[in-house]
Amino acid sequence: MLTDDGKHLYVSWDEYHMLIERLALKVHASGWEFDQILCLARGGMRPGDVLSRVFDKPLAIMATSSYRAEAGTIQGRLDMAKYITLPKGELAGRVLLVDDLADSGVTLRAVVERLRGMPSISELRSAVIWVKGVSSYTPDYFVEMLPTSPWIHQPFEEYDDLRPEGLARKFVI
Repeated sequence: MLTDDGKHLYVSWDEYHMLIERLALKVHASGWEFDQILCLARGGMRPGDVLSRVFDKPLAIMATSSYRAEAGTIQGRLDMAKYITLPKGELAGRVLLVDDLADSGVTLRAVVERLRGMPSISELRSAVIWVKGVSSYTPDYFVEMLPTSPWIHQPFEEYDDLRPEGLARKFVI
């Protein structure tokens, strides 16, 4: 649900899963055949997992991080993992890069540039749920364009401040 001021978007688990399914349908409707999925950890892990299952394609994972300060609301230096984790072989062929959103576009652009430099990748396309209006990068596939660039409150963020003690309190009778 987008707030009236357009500055915050609150997403429930049901909405989140529906958006991932809509993303899968957009990729499918394009007719593009791909060999592997590479998701960016952490935000792209859930969409990447669902797409991997729906398309029955191997899932590779690359860790990236740029949001650290102020409870993950301030973008800092972009860190990209040196290695990509996948079940077997190498990242190769036609690769679908998956993340949750194109915020500033910095992360996606940097990852795409790195991947395009890999001779084993013959074709690369990208897919996200949301693209913010301020993004400098527009993925090949996305579900929602957000011209006001709201802060997206995703359902799993409840775990960002939840520690084991707080979780244990949920189950005390």
